[in-house]
Amino acid sequence: MKGLEFIFLGMGSVLGAFLRYKLTESPLIFNTLPVNVLIVNIAGAFILGVFVVVSQQWHLDSKYSLFAAVGFCGSLTTMSAFALDSSNLLESNQYISFIVNIFTNVGLSIAALIGGKSLMTAIINN
Repeated sequence: MKGLEFIFLGMGSVLGAFLRYKLTESPLIFNTLPVNVLIVNIAGAFILGVFVVVSQQWHLDSKYSLFAAVGFCGSLTTMSAFALDSSNLLESNQYISFIVNIFTNVGLSIAALIGGKSLMTAIINN
């Protein structure tokens, strides 16, 4: 990895981690579901979907992928917090919330990625 690529990766990572921290510092709970992690995972997936289309359409240099996809979206989204939240729900015998947490995080993140790609494709093709 070249110096400039490392800088792009680092800048994206710091921005994504900071935004995740700000969005998750005050826990939001809906019934027993931790919503903050869901929000950052959906937002990150949507942003990644938009970026993928922009990157392909504009033939962006790989350093921008390091910044946006790997750095920013990778630091914004959080598999480890999702796993911890799911584990906590399971350990506290909240089985329905455990299942809902898994399906909403995975399903809505995939839907957000597809939505971001579709929206950007529609915008570019107009």
